Amino acid sequence: MIAEKRRPQLWAVSDLHVAYPENREIVKSLRPESDDDWLLVAGDTGERPADIEWALTVLKERFAVVVWTPGNHDLWTRPDDTTGLRGEARYQHLVEMCRRIGVLTPEDPYPIWTGAGGPATIAPLFLLYDYTFRPAEMSREEARAWAEESGVVCTDEFLLHPDPYPSRQDWCVARVRETERRLAARDPELPTVLINHWPLTREPTLVLRYPQFAQWCGTELTHDWHRRFDATVVVYGHLHIPRTMWADGVRFEEVSLGYPREWRGRPHPPVLPKPVFPDAT
Repeated sequence: MIAEKRRPQLWAVSDLHVAYPENREIVKSLRPESDDDWLLVAGDTGERPADIEWALTVLKERFAVVVWTPGNHDLWTRPDDTTGLRGEARYQHLVEMCRRIGVLTPEDPYPIWTGAGGPATIAPLFLLYDYTFRPAEMSREEARAWAEESGVVCTDEFLLHPDPYPSRQDWCVARVRETERRLAARDPELPTVLINHWPLTREPTLVLRYPQFAQWCGTELTHDWHRRFDATVVVYGHLHIPRTMWADGVRFEEVSLGYPREWRGRPHPPVLPKPVFPDAT
């Protein structure tokens, strides 16, 4: 009897932070189950272009298709950075690097997944944040002061430059508007898998140990995107709290690895990548 051929699987991971040697070893261990499997990488691969290119090259050699979207660490311009690129120019530099090695980005046409759990439109998003995940009674200035008093200020304030936009929130608004246009033009007959580094809704941030950090975690402008754009799954990272959530019948998957000090302290070693459609065959 001939065994039935297994359908290709869709996998996801984020926050690989390959500057850490332990995390680089985990990246070296990530492998598909078939030659036709795809991998979604939801940001924070590294802080230097060379590290990002190394990781994505390794993964593209193994998975049939790799889809990447940036996280805040990917966009940092550190004092020792050799490119001198900031903001939008840095992002476009990473997009061109991805195209050179055959990795899809938010700037490419959305691919259609037809394997297990499909068909679905795979939509990598780059949306940033606008500080609206702060307490409703606080202004942005008050929320920043609250964070400073608590010693919880995101390093983005020093290393993630919005050039040529006046601010990160202005860059966020521009990204949201352009992405809305593209999502509205997709095939309406297909559901979507939305991939963004930052959570699309505020709810995942409610469990943060330091609630002050939530203001750097997304935008209220996307609170209903999982409904508006027919998502079957939303994939995200950034929080380093891997888990599954549900909202309005839509599954939200946080797929991060995180820092070694975080994953080493958990009762079980990280099992990555994570299946996007775990019940599909």
